[in-house]
Amino acid sequence: MSSSSSSVLEMEIFQYIDVHQNDFIEDLKEWVAVESDSVQPDLRREVIRMMALAADRLSALGATVNLVNLGSHQLPDGQDLPLPPVILGELGKDPQNPTVCFYGHVDVQPAKKEDGWKTDPYTLTEINGNLYGRGATDNKGPVLAWINAVETFRALKLAMPVNFKFIIEGMEEAGSLGLEKLLEEEKQCFFSDVDYIVISDNLWLSNKKPALTYGSRGSACFFVECGGKDLHSGTFGGIIHEPLTDLIALLDSLVDPTGRIQIPGIYDSVAALTEEEGKLYESIEFDLEEHKNNSGVKRFLYGTKEEILLHLWRYPSLSIHGIEGAFHEPGIKTVIPAKVIGKFSIRQVPHMDLLVVKQQVVEHLESVFSKRNSPNKLKVSMPLGAKPWLTDVNDPLYKAARRAIKTVFGEDPDFIRDGSTIPVARMFQTITQKSVMMFPIGAADDGEHSQNEKISRHNYIEGTKVFAAFFLEISKLH
Repeated sequence: MSSSSSSVLEMEIFQYIDVHQNDFIEDLKEWVAVESDSVQPDLRREVIRMMALAADRLSALGATVNLVNLGSHQLPDGQDLPLPPVILGELGKDPQNPTVCFYGHVDVQPAKKEDGWKTDPYTLTEINGNLYGRGATDNKGPVLAWINAVETFRALKLAMPVNFKFIIEGMEEAGSLGLEKLLEEEKQCFFSDVDYIVISDNLWLSNKKPALTYGSRGSACFFVECGGKDLHSGTFGGIIHEPLTDLIALLDSLVDPTGRIQIPGIYDSVAALTEEEGKLYESIEFDLEEHKNNSGVKRFLYGTKEEILLHLWRYPSLSIHGIEGAFHEPGIKTVIPAKVIGKFSIRQVPHMDLLVVKQQVVEHLESVFSKRNSPNKLKVSMPLGAKPWLTDVNDPLYKAARRAIKTVFGEDPDFIRDGSTIPVARMFQTITQKSVMMFPIGAADDGEHSQNEKISRHNYIEGTKVFAAFFLEISKLH
């Protein structure tokens, strides 16, 4: 296809999307109205209803849709609760075309008007060009934008430039229960002819400049427990080793005032910054003052954009989250608590091994504790560990997305990492061994998981266009 004919085709596609943007917004309004909160058991029926709606929408495109039953899971109270099915969809089997698999989820975080929402969270409401509603950006809007882009080709009776596969789930906000097992089972079947996997479940770094994400940190969560038995501080205070005093000393040993982790060896596996990667940070749009305002702090540990981003994305961090067992209610209770548990996590980066990190943490805490000569018992555990994810920005998938973004938004995207953990990216990459890309369309101020979550009309509609342009760019690779 020549560049001129490609441009004419893009103009036709973009015009259709502009003309039908209100229809696309009505579709999003219908989806947002479903309270598909996967965290609260009493709303599981709504999640299952949402999965059926998404399946119907794919079927209307002409896709073959399989709703895979994942069984049930047990709640802490012993109750068995059915897991929502996972959608495996397929549209097109042209052997001459590449096959792109899109992953998204249609469950949402909890939301109530009284939590501080300006509008009803389950009624999509447009204010000053922003579409407010739970799930608008995380992740119903991006899922629909992809479907809208596919629908545009069918409505215009255009040949599909790629074959499509869809994986849509309803338990992402609750840990994607059952998904990993399904991916393993489908590795040789559903994924056998997949060339690329695209995930659109994160945000740009900027409010205005598009971005492509190529990495995220992992997360290792730890419990450190110090135990004895409850004692009266008047009777025993000053003559015993108190568990809470031991615990505070242990937690204080983990990180220094500059934010540097004090656990020996923790930085040994962190890759050195290459010149090529360093250059990516120079052009990234990131407003330091805006980030301070958003976080409500007066100053950061570092003073430049580059230092801030490096420590958010490619260096590990340690955060202390709480102490269980200590008296925390109003008033005074002069008891020496029997058992206290400190909770902290380490966001680890590529090349850091989870088992090695665990060993380093245990050895460090045992060393600090032994020097206190305390008779209390020490127990260190790692109840949760998720690995980091990293891919190559020079992969053809990223080059195609970059060209699509340039076509729609008129500028090159920022190439960014994510400081948080995105388990599905690593999961897909490890199990399928396919090229995986994070392709966000939401802006930095969309407020995913927060009150007043939104996606702008601009991002939703231009995001639909950029996905359509991406299909054309991917087809050129083959």
